[in-house]
Amino acid sequence: MEKYIKREHYLEQLINRMNNGEVKIVTGSRRCGKSWLLKRIFKDYLLSIGVAESNIVVVSFDTDDMEDYGDLTDRQTLRTYLHSRITSEEEPYYVILDEVQEVEGFEKMVNGLNARENVDVYITGSNSHFLSSDIRTIFRGRGDEIRVYPLSFKEFKSNRTEPVSELWKEYYTYGGMPGLLKQRTPEQKVAYLQRLWNKTYIDDVVERNGIKNREALSAIVDTLCSSIGSLTNPNRISHLLGSVQKIKLDNNTISRYMEYLEDAFLFEGAKRFNIKGNKYFDTIRKYYVVDVGLRAAKLNYRQQEITHIMENVVYNELRMRGFAVDVGVVESRETHEGKSAYVQYEIDFIASNGMEKYYIQSAYRLEGEEKRQQEIRPFAKINDSFKKIVIVGDDIATYTDEKGVVFMGLFQFLESGL
Repeated sequence: MEKYIKREHYLEQLINRMNNGEVKIVTGSRRCGKSWLLKRIFKDYLLSIGVAESNIVVVSFDTDDMEDYGDLTDRQTLRTYLHSRITSEEEPYYVILDEVQEVEGFEKMVNGLNARENVDVYITGSNSHFLSSDIRTIFRGRGDEIRVYPLSFKEFKSNRTEPVSELWKEYYTYGGMPGLLKQRTPEQKVAYLQRLWNKTYIDDVVERNGIKNREALSAIVDTLCSSIGSLTNPNRISHLLGSVQKIKLDNNTISRYMEYLEDAFLFEGAKRFNIKGNKYFDTIRKYYVVDVGLRAAKLNYRQQEITHIMENVVYNELRMRGFAVDVGVVESRETHEGKSAYVQYEIDFIASNGMEKYYIQSAYRLEGEEKRQQEIRPFAKINDSFKKIVIVGDDIATYTDEKGVVFMGLFQFLESGL
């Protein structure tokens, strides 16, 4: 069998959801590996457990591989084709519909398929039809989302023999888009990533949302890429666009464009959470890009700050592992030179998954005691017992200090988790 990256994290999620009575909806940005996950990795698994190939029905709507059967993006033609393939009421069938949003009115058809006792349905999509907030409505409460990201560092380095430091340098420079595996030279990799932006992502967002000002959208992408890990809102972006690029956009337009970019799974905004006040700040967030290689290519490798890149990689890794991630703020009333005032301390990430919760600082270097104290000082202001972790760029053995703070090397975190 051909050797490939098995994406075991996502395969396990698919296996755990088999025959659960819900439509499995695989979401994520274009070219992140959704189709390969279902059509190759999951299909290989089904074959390995004895499912007959004739009982695995795969339809791709963004290719012409099956044009002999007619226009399968037409709902009636598709229904006829599927009924011709599903010939038994007893045998189990697995139906994989790739980029199903190309079929107008696909929702009823998919729900109808899923209602059959012996049919298990898996679909992929790349745009706002498949937002988590919409899935419950579209699939009448019977949709189960699996969010796919570009390759994690652990996936990226599988089957590779180079030193981990060299692989890390390659990863934070070019990222984890699966298509890079076919690009041999640095020039080819950069060209591929820039084509993704210009000919896939920007085009897709413009077309699907009827955007007339493509230049402004691209400028907002540049601004978000430049400010990863920084507090951002539409007003700040409006100021930057006006002062640097002489582009004038009102806050509502900017906010709408940012939502489109999030809908396309290209950026995520982490909300700012007041830990002691137990409330969110509504107007400002930190934005992270889905892949650091895409970010670098969009900026033409002008801003390769390793501290911000590492923070983005840590954020993405937490999200890949199913954590909800917020940016933490803890307020403390302190007295300095006889004057009392509230001081705000930042915590890079609050990661929770319903059962566990972690406070996390991302620190590329801890050079000296002063820097170490700077990173852990916010933890001392939190009055709960959840685990507190500092992830450092150095390759260190994990240890716990006298205050119970865990210090962990970046590579160990990316390999093994928290």
